[in-house]
Amino acid sequence: MKNQPDFQYGGQAVIEGVMMRGRDYLAVAVRKSNGEIVVKKDPVGTITKKYPWLKWPFLRGVVSLCESFGVGMKALMFSADQFMEDEEETKLSSWETALMIVIALGMTVLLFVVLPLLGRMLVNHYLPKQDYFWGNLVESVLRMAILVAYISGISVLKDIQRVFAYHGAEHKVINTFEAKEDLTVENARKHTTFHPRCGTSFLLFVVIVSAVFFSFLKYDTIWMRFMTRILLLPVVAGVSYEIIKFTGRHQDFFLWRWLSVPGFWLQKLTTREPDDAQLEVAINSLVAVLREEAPVIVGGKVYTAEKIEVEAVTT
Repeated sequence: MKNQPDFQYGGQAVIEGVMMRGRDYLAVAVRKSNGEIVVKKDPVGTITKKYPWLKWPFLRGVVSLCESFGVGMKALMFSADQFMEDEEETKLSSWETALMIVIALGMTVLLFVVLPLLGRMLVNHYLPKQDYFWGNLVESVLRMAILVAYISGISVLKDIQRVFAYHGAEHKVINTFEAKEDLTVENARKHTTFHPRCGTSFLLFVVIVSAVFFSFLKYDTIWMRFMTRILLLPVVAGVSYEIIKFTGRHQDFFLWRWLSVPGFWLQKLTTREPDDAQLEVAINSLVAVLREEAPVIVGGKVYTAEKIEVEAVTT
């Protein structure tokens, strides 16, 4: 049997669905307008299999971030195609998809790098000269404020609220799995929508870690500040990944649980309580992954193909 105590299953919400990722496979489950749940399974390829040294601490965070972005975009595009098929709209072409990715990356840089730097410039003349600490603090506070404001702003949209509910469903199902309980709607319903390894918590740690790193940089020109923010992003991401990974594994110790609390606060904005139909979609996604990777042992609980098959039918 595959004993995988070190692997942590996870996923993300997509349009009317959930993507779950395992060690060797991922699955995207989407509910169509007719109630049918469509599941797409794919093997997971990772460059770390070819270059094991990329699994080293801090490096693995950068690799994981890049791979997760690629996998996440593919899952999102698949769910969008299913949605557009229901709405009888034209599916996105390859160049339209590429354009969307470029625009998304550009907006990310604009919101979380350029705007905080511009805000810092506006208040610079109120700060003590050559005192970089206060300038970096203002920039970091602005970055955090923009993150919270952005999430709060999009959360009023009905479609985004649906995505946030699927995000909550993903967390509930993963929490059920990690609690070594059978994967049923009834079991998942009672679990929390929060999870210590959530990408929302990762974003929060990126903001906090970047504040610490950037406080040591002393550049007067906005261009040098801009370039250092971009160039140090992999370092910040690597450190943030290690913090998330560590705190996620050590929730039994009060100090590491305490470090997860700010992330849970932010997750109140990015998760909603899902209904049973959404939980069913999330379960189908994780079950599809476990079927491919079975038999799997997690925390002493054995997941065989036969057992998973029965649980999937009863959800």
